[in-house]
Amino acid sequence: MTLSVIKFLVLLFLPPMLFILLFLLVAFLSKSRLASLLSFCGAFGLYMLSVEPVKDFLYKPLENAHPVPQKLHADVIVVLGGGSYNTGVLKEDSMKRLLTGFILHRRYNLPLILSGGASPGNLPEAEVMKQVLQELGVDKESIITDVRSRNTQENALYVREICKKKGFKRIALVTSAYHMPRAVETFSRVGLDVVPYPTDFKQDKRYNLYSLVPRTGVLNDSYKALKEHLGSLAYSVLY
Repeated sequence: MTLSVIKFLVLLFLPPMLFILLFLLVAFLSKSRLASLLSFCGAFGLYMLSVEPVKDFLYKPLENAHPVPQKLHADVIVVLGGGSYNTGVLKEDSMKRLLTGFILHRRYNLPLILSGGASPGNLPEAEVMKQVLQELGVDKESIITDVRSRNTQENALYVREICKKKGFKRIALVTSAYHMPRAVETFSRVGLDVVPYPTDFKQDKRYNLYSLVPRTGVLNDSYKALKEHLGSLAYSVLY
């Protein structure tokens, strides 16, 4: 038995494939047309959100909005937090954003503003990011933290306060590519001169048969994309 066949058989007994099969089983066995229809729609929707081509379709308008600049002209690097666990460990999105900020700091010798206060752990997210950077050898004098922000709107407002106090005119904004359109619009709306520097791209773009197999990781990414689309719509109404 080949490795690819074994991997496929394993996926049959794991979510979301397991739930897709259960939905289909209910759809075919149910005597109620409504129940069958709803079960089939559930299976179809779950499948579509769990495969790479559909996930990429959701991310494309978000991630293609701002290309990565070849050169960076800014006064300060602003890194937006992407969440942390109860243990105080940064989540994947936060680590990728922070790594990009660290690389840019090393390359251009610019100070860093770390923005993120909403954290279930003992420390605000910005302080956790600061600790990581210090472990990597970044001078604490080069790091400024905003520990009050709970969302993108507050990120922009509190970063603007810091920039006015420090005399920063242009910021290099580092966040996940899918979050960049809403972040740029929000930061620009409060009067900041923004140079977008997206990172943490989620699109695969190259596909094979395995790309059509539903997987939990892909479903999680699709959830993030849908959440961001809804967030952009909410921000356009609220702000």
